[in-house]
Amino acid sequence: MRLRVEAIVLIVAALTATPVAAKTEEPTAPRYGRYDATGRASWYGHELAGRRTATGRRFDPDDVMIAHRTLPLESMVEVTDVDTGRTIVARVGDRGPGRADRVADLSLGAARLLGTNKRAVAHIRLRALTPGGDAPGLILAGASAVAPVARPIALDPHAQYRVQIASFASHDRAQALARRFDAQLRPAGRVWRVERSGMTPESAKALRDAAARAGYDDARILLQD
Repeated sequence: MRLRVEAIVLIVAALTATPVAAKTEEPTAPRYGRYDATGRASWYGHELAGRRTATGRRFDPDDVMIAHRTLPLESMVEVTDVDTGRTIVARVGDRGPGRADRVADLSLGAARLLGTNKRAVAHIRLRALTPGGDAPGLILAGASAVAPVARPIALDPHAQYRVQIASFASHDRAQALARRFDAQLRPAGRVWRVERSGMTPESAKALRDAAARAGYDDARILLQD
C-alpha cells in the first residue's frame, strides 16, 4: 500500500510540475552594426506621402530614409550605389520592401541624394552604422560616408588646391572620368576617387563648376595635401 501511495505522489508531481522552457533559437535579424549586404533597391515617393510608417511617423518623400525588413527602426545605414561608388547616410524609417528580390526601398529623397532617382532599380550596398560610431548629422548635410566632409574654405591665391570630382567602386568608370577631366585616380578603401591636383583657385573653381554641370554635384575644392 505504501509503495502504491508513493507511486501516485510521483505521478501527480510530474503532471503538475512547471514545464522546462524549450531552448529558443538565435534571432535571424542582423546584429546592429554588423549588417553588410548588397542587392537591388527601388524607390517610392509622392504616391505614398502622408502614409503612416512603421515608426509611427507620416511618410515624407523628401526624407532621407530607407525601408528595410529587419534593421532597427531609426538606426542609421550607409547606402552605396555600387555602379558609381556614391555613398550617403540614411535612416531606417519603415518596414519593407514587399518584393523578395529587393534588399531595400529608398525614399525619393534618399534616391535623389544617391543619384538613383532616374532609375527604377539600382544595385546598392547597405552597411549598418554602429551607434555612436558615426555622426548622424551627416544625413542632414547629405554628405558622403566614404569621403571626409569638406568644410568651406577661403581660397588663398598663393595656395595650391585639388578638386575631388567623384568616387567610384568601379575602376573602369573612375578611369573613364579621369580621362574626361584630365585627372588622376586615388584609391580610398573600396572606392577610387577622381581628383586633379596642383591647381590655382581660379582653375579649381572652373573644374568644380564643369564637373557640377556634367552631373557631379559632389565635386569639391580641397586644400592641397
